[in-house]
Amino acid sequence: MFEKFAQTARSAVGDARFEAGRRGDRRIGTDHLLLALLRDEDLARAVGVDADSVAEAADELDRGALRSIGLELSVYKPAANVVLQKRAPFTAGAKAVLQQTLAHASAEKARTITSRHIMLALLDRQAPDPVFALFESLSIEPQEVSDRLTAETWR
Repeated sequence: MFEKFAQTARSAVGDARFEAGRRGDRRIGTDHLLLALLRDEDLARAVGVDADSVAEAADELDRGALRSIGLELSVYKPAANVVLQKRAPFTAGAKAVLQQTLAHASAEKARTITSRHIMLALLDRQAPDPVFALFESLSIEPQEVSDRLTAETWR
């Protein structure tokens, strides 16, 4: 399947690996894919938020999760710069997103999978997926963004 990915989509997946390491995570998740994709200004504009805002929201969600188990940290900073293996594992959600990109590309009869297809697959995610929680915390309406990304001007 990866051979069908356009170079920009491959780069986004590689950048997600970097984002996971930067955030101190050992696996690549849907939140890391989102952060990587939002480095593209056109996608960020379509979603209505930039990568820095998403990173801040992710930190706040992490702080909230820690508070829910009784840990209060005034300044939460993830373990920085974890060195991930070249083939760092994907979470089940991230694997599902990468598989779903094929469905989005096929529905459009596209020959290659683009970063836009990855974003469309992320927008399909539901609770309890981390990217769903991020969309919710940032008041992003996945269907509205999906509609913008599937408009003719994006093809």
